Amino acid sequence: MPVTPILPDIDRSVSIEQISEISDRLTTMMAELREQMLAPRPRKKSPVFGSGQVALLCGIDRSRLNYLVGKEDIGLPPGVLHGNGRSRSFTLDEAQVWIRKLSGFPARPAGTPGQILITANFKGGSTKTTTAMSLAQGLTLRGRKVLVVDLDPQASLTELCGLYAERDVEEEDTVMPYIYHDQKDLRYAVKPTYWANLDVIPANPSLFSAEFVIPSYIINDPKLRFWEILANGLASLRHEYDYIVIDTAPSLSYLTINALMASNAMIMPLVPESLDFISSVQFWKLFSDLTQTFMKLDPGKRFDFISVLLSKVDYGTTSSSRVVRAWAQRAYGDWLLPVEIPASSVVGSEALEFATVYDIDSWEGSKKTLSRIKDPFDAFVKIIDERTAQKWSRS
Repeated sequence: MPVTPILPDIDRSVSIEQISEISDRLTTMMAELREQMLAPRPRKKSPVFGSGQVALLCGIDRSRLNYLVGKEDIGLPPGVLHGNGRSRSFTLDEAQVWIRKLSGFPARPAGTPGQILITANFKGGSTKTTTAMSLAQGLTLRGRKVLVVDLDPQASLTELCGLYAERDVEEEDTVMPYIYHDQKDLRYAVKPTYWANLDVIPANPSLFSAEFVIPSYIINDPKLRFWEILANGLASLRHEYDYIVIDTAPSLSYLTINALMASNAMIMPLVPESLDFISSVQFWKLFSDLTQTFMKLDPGKRFDFISVLLSKVDYGTTSSSRVVRAWAQRAYGDWLLPVEIPASSVVGSEALEFATVYDIDSWEGSKKTLSRIKDPFDAFVKIIDERTAQKWSRS
């Protein structure tokens, strides 16, 4: 008869004090890691663009660009000459000047408020934050002025913008003073970033306080339209930006509800895996149930469009992407965008530097590898901007 081994009697219970100790240790460790990842200052810088890249962004050929450089009366920045005198490099600011003057992208009509977009998903790891930042950067490369709003206490979008949330951002720099009624709108919180024409309203862990403050207002005033708090704070800024892109926590918090109701359009990044698809179904169910109450008071609320973007798509033979893609096509129909963001080592390698694919101006691997991930993002940005431009033309 087999003998049952006697395991040592180990006390695995954990006290609150022990949790505090490990939290302190992890906080110290993370601070050290962040210093390594973010140093030296300045932590992030915008990429440099070659002549061919600027020409492509403007929709002209390289010879046309070289010809226009010599036309001083046009007022286009000449960049910096390299090598044989035919190759030039341009800063992001200079590239944007070229884009605005030559691309032909339709401008937002005067008096028309900017578009408010939200990237929404309750599933962690859905690339929601990376999608928001990449969309914002891509839109500036189409001549747009963009504001990103970070409503996630984890502040990942803030750090993608080059700010270290736990050191560079205080509560008074976030939306919280507005939530506390200490500010009349959110203009005070807008900060420039390392990326030209891209500003940010940053976040830090103090945003958790909103989940206690807003309910207290509702208790004192049951008729309060609490879901309009954020929309009211952003109202004046809509006339200064072509786009306001909001990133939220992966939960149906009071701030997320406000972001959803403030937005004119929604983008859901969806990793084509079974659990992610199930999570997306739960998101729509919760959102639908919640908004039934709001719709009775605000029946005119509409989204200009809702788009589902397949992200981190694995094209391997053993991947479930093919099956889940079919589910998504059946479930979302026209909402599913005709472009997919593939899983890529490019994004993975840049993650340690708090960067996106648009931050890369030199890539040690093959250009084909970089294009494989960047080209779909360019296509995604183009679709979103064209849909918005159609709305502007109707206005």
